[in-house]
Amino acid sequence: MRIATRGSELARWQARRVAARLGPGAELVVVETAGDRHRDVPIHEMGGQGVFVKEVQAAVLDGRVDLAVHSAKDLPSVPTPGLVIGAYPERGDPRDALVGAPLAAATVFATGSARRRVQLASARPDATFTGLRGNVPTRLTRVPDGGAVVVALAALQRLGLGARAAEILSPEVMIPQVGQAALAVECREGDAAALAALAAIDDPAARCAVEAERAFLARLGGGCELPVGALAAVDGDLIHIEGFLDGRRDRRTGPASAGPSLGCELAGALLR
Repeated sequence: MRIATRGSELARWQARRVAARLGPGAELVVVETAGDRHRDVPIHEMGGQGVFVKEVQAAVLDGRVDLAVHSAKDLPSVPTPGLVIGAYPERGDPRDALVGAPLAAATVFATGSARRRVQLASARPDATFTGLRGNVPTRLTRVPDGGAVVVALAALQRLGLGARAAEILSPEVMIPQVGQAALAVECREGDAAALAALAAIDDPAARCAVEAERAFLARLGGGCELPVGALAAVDGDLIHIEGFLDGRRDRRTGPASAGPSLGCELAGALLR
């Protein structure tokens, strides 16, 4: 299996993780994306969600590779024609973290995410913000004086940097981005060999939760430039999902099999 991945240290870690799960013989193919080429441009100015995946998806579609490993949060909520998500491997910790000063002490937060800014402003109305782009190691060099950089906890942990977290933000303070800490592995529709291989590493609980969150985002019609987030968790036969939209929150609980429907219902309630 040839596996496409972005070239960042985190992306390659994620691809190697999938390759190890698939067994010997997997080969990584690094693909540069628009998001990688323009690291100083805010993501929303480049079109929002999709700037880290389009070129990687194209490599699968044209047959250069068999699979593509993405951070699920980078994938647009609308499926790409010709591709299918064959596996969501086990999910990491979806929470956000602060590197630098803890929430109560920080006076300035570095983040390029509207979702993070709106929720942090609610928790700390006196705080100020500054923009931030770049891979995780680069971001960690840009901790503002007396402040903190906001990053995904799973990214720190996967790079062996979990000890750098000054504080882990609970979902009560910060609802994560849709799909945060989850991996999504795409292949071509109808590729029986790839689909069979991916079925063996698919985590049903991760799939159930992420599909509910993606349905929530799809119903809103938004991408990562909007102040929106969601977090779903499977508990036996039930699924719990909480959503955030521009300062408002709501939640739903129901059968795990109805996760996408609950995500859509939750989004509709927040829109109303």
